[in-house]
Amino acid sequence: MNTKEFNTLLIGNSNFLKGFALGFTHDTQDAEDLIQDTMMKALRYKNNFREGTNVKGWLYTIMRNTFINNYKRKKFQNTIVDTTENQFFLNSGAQLQENSVMASINEKDILKRIDSLKPDFKVPFNMFLSGFHYNEIAEEMGIPMGTVKSRIFHARKKLSGQLVDFQP
Repeated sequence: MNTKEFNTLLIGNSNFLKGFALGFTHDTQDAEDLIQDTMMKALRYKNNFREGTNVKGWLYTIMRNTFINNYKRKKFQNTIVDTTENQFFLNSGAQLQENSVMASINEKDILKRIDSLKPDFKVPFNMFLSGFHYNEIAEEMGIPMGTVKSRIFHARKKLSGQLVDFQP
């Protein structure tokens, strides 16, 4: 089949593709683009077409694969980057204020409970909360590291019993 015959065959079947293109895209402009892409690929790969083959099926397969590939490409490219500055707080003012007030109240209650610990437990526990490692606490307080671990464990245990209301 020569080029002129092949082009005539493609043009004759372009109306056949319109219905499928609209079914895939649900938009007239996108359907026209899909038909054009299909025709371009058919022209590019005309050497793969064998005379006697169902040209409509061949064109439909090209269209379907083109649509799927374009869809996947668009799906991965649809990452939305929000360049606005802090506008997500616009509608959450009351909720945000309520949360910060509750957090402040909860923090005061928790700190009050920590202060109620005996000094032997409170000092190593506060040091641990401040970021000290067990060996640093042991060295600073002049006690064995096992004792530090034990006191922090018992402080946690006592606090978790007193702060039941704050646990998720």
